[in-house]
Amino acid sequence: MSIIISKTRTRIIYIITLMLLPCSLFGQTQQTIELANLYKSAKLKAVNRDIEIVSSDTGAYLKVSESKKEGIVWLPFKDFNNGTIEIKMRGKDVFQRSFIGIAFHGIDDMNYDAVYCRPFNFFATDSVRRIHAVQYISHPNFTWEKLRQERNAVFEKEIINPPNPNDWFIMKLLVNNTTVKAYINNAPQASLIVKKLNNTTSGKIGLFTADSSGGDFKTIKITHTK
Repeated sequence: MSIIISKTRTRIIYIITLMLLPCSLFGQTQQTIELANLYKSAKLKAVNRDIEIVSSDTGAYLKVSESKKEGIVWLPFKDFNNGTIEIKMRGKDVFQRSFIGIAFHGIDDMNYDAVYCRPFNFFATDSVRRIHAVQYISHPNFTWEKLRQERNAVFEKEIINPPNPNDWFIMKLLVNNTTVKAYINNAPQASLIVKKLNNTTSGKIGLFTADSSGGDFKTIKITHTK
């Protein structure tokens, strides 16, 4: 009899934990979410990419494969409005083969905003390449090509004190209805500050990789503000 009660109690606690999980993910207090755990619980949707979990001495992480055109791994967070998104990620110092970042305010696989980094430009000797280190886009109307041709260096900037392009680093986005700011490795000053190029104020969050790029993603933190 005691065994049955114990199992019932355990089951109830498990159900309550699942019910409270969305509150902890979307509450005001930041919580570090291991992306490997979301993968194991089948809560990720990969678009134009393959994903797998890789074990390492510092913990498991999500590896996104390289492929042509943009790829997104949608996370189970569908109603992000204003707040912060902080991602721990890793690219590589290979020219035109590393574009990694965060998609947000996503409506579907074609309509979303994103901020991403080009690690191969972090320490480029060419000053023009260095100002292409971190980029904002708003698909489908405002691709990086269109923004560079029409408003060069407005929606992409250099990173001051950039991280090792082959190592893990943190990018934090501060998003509100009109403005997006990107901070690298907890720097006090934003590397990129832009005005949003659409009127979408809520939507999905995803891991973003651009054409010919994959990437490694470890943890994410999300905080909602009013």
